[in-house]
Amino acid sequence: MVDNINILGSIPKYNSISEEGGIKEQDRLLPIANVGRIMKQILPQNAKISKEAKETMQECVSEFISFVTGEASDKCHKEKRKTVNGDDICWALGSLGFDNYAEPFKRYLHRYRESEGEKANQNKAATGNNNTEEREKDEPQRKSTVLPTQCRNLQGRFYGP
Repeated sequence: MVDNINILGSIPKYNSISEEGGIKEQDRLLPIANVGRIMKQILPQNAKISKEAKETMQECVSEFISFVTGEASDKCHKEKRKTVNGDDICWALGSLGFDNYAEPFKRYLHRYRESEGEKANQNKAATGNNNTEEREKDEPQRKSTVLPTQCRNLQGRFYGP
């Protein structure tokens, strides 16, 4: 588990040091406008949110994200990997006792990956059709042949032309 350390200090993006020797506040926190926008989504339209409430939520959410990301980053470091992925975040949530968040996040991640795979497949099909039509106009005698080695592996699945 993570000790009482500043997790963001170990992430290269957040190594901007202020003159006092600490991390700059704007580098440590999520943008307050984004936090306020997310807060407004759940409230009635006529509800108002105080600046203090937004700042408090900004601190809490930023700390939570840092805590979970730090745990995932530690796991990656131990496994000699440089990239933290969604599966690492799911693992960290479970490891830190946030099982109520880990399971929905896993389902979301799975659906997201499926939709991205479908988008990539559709884009590839659309691009492939346009390229084939253009080539056939330019070179009507030439037929396009796709070899199995030309297929891309996206999210563990093979997609053809």
